[in-house]
Amino acid sequence: MSSYWSPLVHSLDPYTPGEQPRVDGLIKLNTNENPYPPAPGVAQLLQQPATAERLRLYPDPNSQSLKDALTSNLGLKPGQVFVGNGSDDVLAMVFMGLLKQARPILFPDITYSFYPVYCQLFGVEFQNIPLADDFSLDLDAYSSDNGGIIFANPNAPTGLALTLGQIETLLQRNTESVVVVDEAYVDFGAESAVALIDRYPNLLVVQTLSKSRSLAGMRLGFAAGQAHLIDALNRVKNSFNPYPIDRIAEAAGCAAVQDTGYFEACCQQIMATREATAETLAGLGFEVLPSKTNFLFAKPPSGLEAAKLAERLRRDNVLIRYFNKPRIDAYVRISIGTDADMAVLLACVERYVNEPSAG
Repeated sequence: MSSYWSPLVHSLDPYTPGEQPRVDGLIKLNTNENPYPPAPGVAQLLQQPATAERLRLYPDPNSQSLKDALTSNLGLKPGQVFVGNGSDDVLAMVFMGLLKQARPILFPDITYSFYPVYCQLFGVEFQNIPLADDFSLDLDAYSSDNGGIIFANPNAPTGLALTLGQIETLLQRNTESVVVVDEAYVDFGAESAVALIDRYPNLLVVQTLSKSRSLAGMRLGFAAGQAHLIDALNRVKNSFNPYPIDRIAEAAGCAAVQDTGYFEACCQQIMATREATAETLAGLGFEVLPSKTNFLFAKPPSGLEAAKLAERLRRDNVLIRYFNKPRIDAYVRISIGTDADMAVLLACVERYVNEPSAG
């Protein structure tokens, strides 16, 4: 019955999210979820009877308590934070409110695959800038003649990160359009560009509470930038959905953001597990890219093809992510789980490497 579709829908090539299987007993290392629960205050919140009682009321359309918590945590000024229903929702507002320009926007050819989807959905022209052969992002290749620049830092699915100095050099060179830094994974060892916001009126930083704050199921994200950029996002949001953040999500977000000790401990544990896993994989012959994220991007050794590795691990109840795309189809992306999760993964991989004909 697609005859009822609008012409736009016929033309869309939607984003494909990572698999969320309904199978018990799987070790899920395919969607970069945090293996640890949210801050204890989140669980306490969900157990309070008043939490459910307040659901009869609309939430605060401004989500002010969450904005205040983020503003304080990031050392920003009032009016410099925008919140949304996950960073994907925030990015949608960004594409509509800031990146839909007369000139094409620029982003890497290998990056978060939602960027071209949003361009298609909102009619934004774009140009891909190829990553270097080592998958690094070459900011010198980004022309000043653009309608905006967006890139993930650290990048996904490669896990590589730019330094703050590199980002500042780009901002100094590109002053006539918005530069959006998508920092979904920044808390796992990279430098945040939030520190540059007061100096650069065209800088917008987007983050999520899904990864380092363990709130993927709550759908909370935010953008940080000078007030004139935030105003543009609010104008789009209030023309589309004035209530994107529900009452429970806002309270949970506040509890997660305010518990800095728990947050830092989780990040440190994930980074330690990541480095130990990378070292073991390298010892098994994998080519592992240096990661500043909660995942590893790795090329299996000769005789163990990436696609077949993912298939075989799935048969052993371990899910990882394989991208059947040019330039990266020899690699797999492995989310960092608990030490116990990674021990199971590594035991399987070691068995495959030592018995390459099995399976």
